[in-house]
Amino acid sequence: MAHIEACIFDMDGVLVSTEIYHYKAWKRLADSIGISIDEHFNEQLKGVSRAFCIDLILAHGNVKKTQIEKEQLAAQKNQWFLEYIEHISPQDVFPGVIEFLTDLQANGFKMAIGSASKNAPLLLEKMQIAHYFDAIVDGNTIEKAKPNPEVFLKGAQQLGIATSACVVFEDALSGVQAAKSAGMYCIGVGSKEHLTLADECISSFTEMTVERIKQIKR
Repeated sequence: MAHIEACIFDMDGVLVSTEIYHYKAWKRLADSIGISIDEHFNEQLKGVSRAFCIDLILAHGNVKKTQIEKEQLAAQKNQWFLEYIEHISPQDVFPGVIEFLTDLQANGFKMAIGSASKNAPLLLEKMQIAHYFDAIVDGNTIEKAKPNPEVFLKGAQQLGIATSACVVFEDALSGVQAAKSAGMYCIGVGSKEHLTLADECISSFTEMTVERIKQIKR
């Protein structure tokens, strides 16, 4: 029976609330090309790559763009997103996160970031929590977006930990699917109603303890 040795965290919506800034940037971009999106549509844009989001928005508006135009749109969205997150600081980290990371580190657990975001290193520095993580796997280092398990498989590989000994924290359905495809235990951050494939769910990291991780048996 395997015991958990490592925790892999998605970032946006798990450690910090950047989702509203992503939504504002995507909505602004869609508006700029005459496409209307709302918060319900935005659920599809969570946890997946920037390029995939562009394709979803264009298909939604039945708009065709060349590959170069798509890349320009992606760059524009990222520029607006970076403007929105300029003032993110440690105060924006979700309640209970820093205490939980500190306890994990003190108890010898390995930790990694597994995020589709290409801005993960920047955000981790702004939040002043980069030093907790032994590996960062993000949109700059993966080829296949969630629900493909590549991001989590690479995380386990970089940590040197078997996939069966990893637990993933995710807030997006595509991320939960990726974690389960990687053969990992998955704790959903959000409602069980939405994250149906998660092994269990929490509403906040104030609920998480090292003891709870130690009790997970595979």
